[in-house]
Amino acid sequence: MSLSPGVPTRRECVLVLALLVATLYYSSFRAYDHLTPALISPPLCTPSELLNTLEEKTPQLYETRLTWGNDQVPQTKILANVPGWSIIDRLYLFKGVVYVVSDDPESVPDIKNMYSKGLEIFPGKEAEDSRLPGDEDIRIISTAEAHELFGTGAAVVDGVTYFVNDHPQFIRHYYHWSAELYFGFWRTYSSLDPSIPPEGTTTLPQPRHMFFNRVDAFRWRDPTEMNELVLRSSFPEVTMEFRDDWDDRVKMGVPFVFERVVLADRSSAMRAYNYQRYQRTAAVPFALPGSVNWWMTIRNNVVQFAGLDLNDGSSTTVTPVITYISRQEWGRRTLIQQDHEKLVQELYRLRDKHGWEVNIVRMEEVSRAEQIRIAVRTTIMMGVHGNGLTNLIWMRATPRTTVLEFFYPGGFAHDYEYTARALGIAHYGFWGDKSFTSPNLPLNVYPEGFQGNSIPIDAAAVGRLVYDRATLSLEVDD
Repeated sequence: MSLSPGVPTRRECVLVLALLVATLYYSSFRAYDHLTPALISPPLCTPSELLNTLEEKTPQLYETRLTWGNDQVPQTKILANVPGWSIIDRLYLFKGVVYVVSDDPESVPDIKNMYSKGLEIFPGKEAEDSRLPGDEDIRIISTAEAHELFGTGAAVVDGVTYFVNDHPQFIRHYYHWSAELYFGFWRTYSSLDPSIPPEGTTTLPQPRHMFFNRVDAFRWRDPTEMNELVLRSSFPEVTMEFRDDWDDRVKMGVPFVFERVVLADRSSAMRAYNYQRYQRTAAVPFALPGSVNWWMTIRNNVVQFAGLDLNDGSSTTVTPVITYISRQEWGRRTLIQQDHEKLVQELYRLRDKHGWEVNIVRMEEVSRAEQIRIAVRTTIMMGVHGNGLTNLIWMRATPRTTVLEFFYPGGFAHDYEYTARALGIAHYGFWGDKSFTSPNLPLNVYPEGFQGNSIPIDAAAVGRLVYDRATLSLEVDD
């Protein structure tokens, strides 16, 4: 059959395509980036013909299984463990039971220090015993037992998984999420990179998954919506699974293996000395190796998300910024109103006399990003014991960075004291006109009046301490 003049033959079309492919290959660019209309416009050939010619036909198999066949089941490796906090490679899950596979069970930490039934926390020996794990929760098995139980392979949950085996009791709270659970997770995980520098760079890959096997999907967000901000800004790519997803995996009746897990268990952490001493589960992983800059990886990501440059916060080394977080509108755990007013007057006096910046802030009235921006710029933060002080975790630690916390006389809790000290920030508690700091701290105690609205504070005593801290030498701040 004859062709019309000017219309190329199939052979000519193939030759032109071959020349085009060769040119694109040797230019080391992706072919599709150079498929301009001038090159592929008719009548040489149609776009579908060109795409069919260039498509790679090599088949591939997604690696979703760890297969051992007739060989030995790969053993679990415990990289780090303190009560309640573990880093584990190849942790297995089958029908709702967690399995540690080891032919040397004596080398495996006590499972009571790793895992529990994940029940709500109540005080007392009976309640504590009821949370201890049984064979229906976690088991240590040999490779032979694993082979008989699992068969020839397991589905892989790849990357690093943060696994929270906790009741939702403490999840929906900004402090417990960020300064306890998140704190503990990152302090544990960062023990694998004990040389994190001040800029927060790390060799550790980001976690890919976060599992809550005891929590429903709607029960992890806090009323202030800070939990979501912290998670999405620090690990924007992380996927989350909850109780329903866990049940899905259980009902499938097939084994899964976690490539690497950072495991948190509150009940187990409460068995540790550091918890007994400070009443903070995040205090326990500080027994592991770590960099003094361990938190900067998380802190810097969140700070950038709030729209700040990482070098912002110059107020901590030049002009002091004093931030008083007021709870006077909360109606719970507030200062005597007259003492509050005198404190505000004293702070404004210091501002006018020394040229310092003073912020009187109700955190519930400012945006989430603004809360972080205020904290980053703050040299001295103060307020009654309460959730607003959680923002101290975004402050820049220097020799004069300080948190002042006001308690009802005789009362004390380690929440913000331990958090500040873990970051290298000085903390002073106040009972009226008396202040105290580590190591001379009272024991945890909640007397009548602790939660009330008649908490006294001596404005002059606070002013004197603020002046002393704000005027410390800056020569070693770097």
